[in-house]
Amino acid sequence: MADSSRKAAEPFVPYIPASRSLPELTAIAIILGIILAVVFGAANAYLGLKIGLTVSASIPAAVISMAILRGIFRRQSILENNIVQTMTTAGEAVAAGAIFTIPALFFWEMTPSQTMIAFIVLTGGILGVLMMVPLRKMLIVNEHGHLPYPEGTACAEVLISGETGGTSAKLVVAGFAIGGLFKALGDGFLLFKTEVETGIYRFKNAVIGIDTYPALLGVGYIIGPRIAGQMLAGGLLAWLVIIPMISFFGAANPYPVIPASDPIGKMDAWAIWSEYIRYIGAGAVATGGLITLLKTLPTLGSSLRDTLKGFQQQTNRNQLVERTNRDIPAGWLVLGIILLILVIAFAPLTNVGLIGGIAIAIFGFLFVTVASRIVGIVGSSSSPVSGMTIATLLIVTFVFHLSGMSGPTGMVASLTVGAIVCTALAVAGDISQDLKTGFLVGGTPWKQQIAMLIGVLVSGLVIGFVLSVLHATYVMGSEVLPAPKAVLMKLIVEGIMANNLPWDLIFIGAASAIVIECLGLNSLTVAVGIYLPVHTSTPIMIGGIVRWLVERLTSDAALQAKRVETGTLFASGLIAGESLIGVVIAILIWLNVKMPEQVTFPNGLVSVILFFILTLLLWWVSVSKTDNGKRRS
Repeated sequence: MADSSRKAAEPFVPYIPASRSLPELTAIAIILGIILAVVFGAANAYLGLKIGLTVSASIPAAVISMAILRGIFRRQSILENNIVQTMTTAGEAVAAGAIFTIPALFFWEMTPSQTMIAFIVLTGGILGVLMMVPLRKMLIVNEHGHLPYPEGTACAEVLISGETGGTSAKLVVAGFAIGGLFKALGDGFLLFKTEVETGIYRFKNAVIGIDTYPALLGVGYIIGPRIAGQMLAGGLLAWLVIIPMISFFGAANPYPVIPASDPIGKMDAWAIWSEYIRYIGAGAVATGGLITLLKTLPTLGSSLRDTLKGFQQQTNRNQLVERTNRDIPAGWLVLGIILLILVIAFAPLTNVGLIGGIAIAIFGFLFVTVASRIVGIVGSSSSPVSGMTIATLLIVTFVFHLSGMSGPTGMVASLTVGAIVCTALAVAGDISQDLKTGFLVGGTPWKQQIAMLIGVLVSGLVIGFVLSVLHATYVMGSEVLPAPKAVLMKLIVEGIMANNLPWDLIFIGAASAIVIECLGLNSLTVAVGIYLPVHTSTPIMIGGIVRWLVERLTSDAALQAKRVETGTLFASGLIAGESLIGVVIAILIWLNVKMPEQVTFPNGLVSVILFFILTLLLWWVSVSKTDNGKRRS
């Protein structure tokens, strides 16, 4: 162009322009993507069942991919790395959709078959991809510069800075090894306790504790001090206020108080948490999710309106044939969506019927459209997936109940619809971020979309086995794997179908969430802290404090961003390493492999010391290595 100033309307030129073609959807990229999708899918399933959230796998996958493809195989295509991270996020998204809903079937002792689990997550995941693809040009291309897509943009920056991939990958691998070793020694060989707690003098049933897990430390670092602090606030409210209060007022009552079967005076803190706090926490989480959804309604409404308007406008335009603007053909998308809805509606495997099929079509399209746009504004981690899933479950369960489908059949059908929609939302949000990454680096959209479908297929076939093994070993819904979001979905369906819940406790939790929101806090985050044991929130808070110190003590903005990124990569490794070893330990126990039966150091002092050392290591890694390994003071 003769004009030296670039006009706002000038087409965006990606890192690899459309005129260039590099290896992309290659066999080696697909194989590596499949492996990482399974690994990060299993790790996120374990993590999500433990704390009710998952973490993004795109950046760790990107740096591992660069280390393997560039460092080992000497391949220089950034587009292959983009395919690998796209497939990896499919595993994370499928895991999120599964662990937020499907464990409820295990709670009802309706152990689902591997075929049923695979059917649910595969149909949901594929619908999420197919329904999002027609929105790509509107959301990613036309809204470039307006929708930031934070995770997708950050991943693109990592890929474009590929020459530092070796150093970054070492951080992930180091964290992976340390987190896995810590888990293996603690929960595998039982050399030390991984849960430490103590009571407070003359404060009956008031307990503080810590789960000394590297993954929780890493999660706290990634989510930051504000969110971690609000989670801890919920835990302290439950364990230092509500539990002692119940114990104090119920101590003199010789009779059990529903839903417990023992008098309160004979119950310790854990018994009160199990019998009362979990219902209060569930009510708080449900209300917090709905509040989150209500707060985003203006954004949701404008997002849906703008997306539909843009979609209608682009249907009248000539199709662009540039490599960087080619999607899966619209005809295949429409045909695939229709066939999937028909299969879901009439397949005897799920028994959701025509009502369920119509509900999935309506809520799937509505919420996939919303999720695909809203992650571009607030990011995937803040997307109200649970709120939209709760809204779907409430309406669908009520409709099924009115239609006469009640009891176990209606409960399973309602949860199936919710699980399919939830998986579609999770996958749609993740592929939106991935397509943003591809848009910035110059990927071919239809190849990324095929890669996402492959990732969904592989992860969907594996996730059922992971859930079954974890349940057989640890029991989902127990103290080890509380599965907070799945318990919430279970309570919603049961409450509408059977009306046999302790509603007073649910309403106490709901009222608590409203009060917390009025205080200016995130009610959903605090509610998750109420539901989970305080032992889980404590190490998350410690990780958040490390992140706060890194940011607080670094005045230079560029150096601060680099230090946070360095720590995030190491923390991601800690999460993946521990979570994956947790799955491996579960598989060994499931296979009846003889495991140690006694903790070598039972008082917890060793684990606290090791956790303190690990915390210092996270701090040291964050501040000592920046700018490609150059030491900074």
